[in-house]
Amino acid sequence: QVQLVESGGGSVQGGGSLRLSCVASVFSRTMGWFRQAPGKEREGVACLDTRADSKYYGDSVKGRFTISQDSAKNTVYLQMNSLKPEDTATYSCAATNTIWCNAGLASARRYNSWGQGTQVTVSS
Repeated sequence: QVQLVESGGGSVQGGGSLRLSCVASVFSRTMGWFRQAPGKEREGVACLDTRADSKYYGDSVKGRFTISQDSAKNTVYLQMNSLKPEDTATYSCAATNTIWCNAGLASARRYNSWGQGTQVTVSS
């Protein structure tokens, strides 16, 4: 399994920005970001095909969040702008070597490696 370590979470006021990082022990074909708020189901945020550079986003974050990669550093980023209180959640990075981010946002069951998560709190 791939080891994933997230960082960059924190507390920010509404309208602010944060950039999350996910460092992988080995870069995988499909990388994704998910989030889960207390009492809610896990939600797909974004995915990236690291070879084709295709990207997909959840409807709630389109136009505000951007997923990107630095393959030299085995790192995937999630730039989050115009943050809202409803973005408050634990954000987790996920990886799989299967091609799943080529026709839309890949669901959580497609991934086989997960990070521990990083907390993002947005105040109003």
